[in-house]
Amino acid sequence: MFRRVVAPGVEIRLMQESDAVPMFEVVERNRAYLREWLPWVDATHFPTDIRDFIRSTLERYEAGTELNTTIWIDGEIAGGIGHHAIDWPNRASALGYWLDAAHQGRGIVTRCCHTLLDYLFDERGLHRVEIRCGTGNARSCAIPRRLGFRRDGVLRHGQWVNTRWVDLEVWSILEEEWRKH
Repeated sequence: MFRRVVAPGVEIRLMQESDAVPMFEVVERNRAYLREWLPWVDATHFPTDIRDFIRSTLERYEAGTELNTTIWIDGEIAGGIGHHAIDWPNRASALGYWLDAAHQGRGIVTRCCHTLLDYLFDERGLHRVEIRCGTGNARSCAIPRRLGFRRDGVLRHGQWVNTRWVDLEVWSILEEEWRKH
């Protein structure tokens, strides 16, 4: 099972079905701000919705194409981070993440991304990783900047998020850039 210590009291673990209820509770506490940036939030009405998502992500993990983890802080689920399906011919993927508002502003997601990037480049042999964030989501866009990503540009109306189109900043880092960083 995938599990990595990120910092004292912080770790990322492969999502498990038993995580569905506590993860749903975190989503519920943060629904107002999460739904502004994440299209899946409005379709998440019950813990069973998260359980079904976890089941599908475990199948993709077993197939070797995707990894979705929970972020644990002091023994409690506080968010999620993972990578989207790997584009094997191009050895590329993209990261996605979210965190309980009560834990933001402490560098936790940046450190979790760092851990996941080490895994993707060192163990999975990827060449390129992207992060896409809503142009107005300053906190999310600060993460790739801190990690040494380059801003590739903006996808105008790149994603439909609940009630509106959101422009997405696209950031990327190559394996050799990560190694230098």
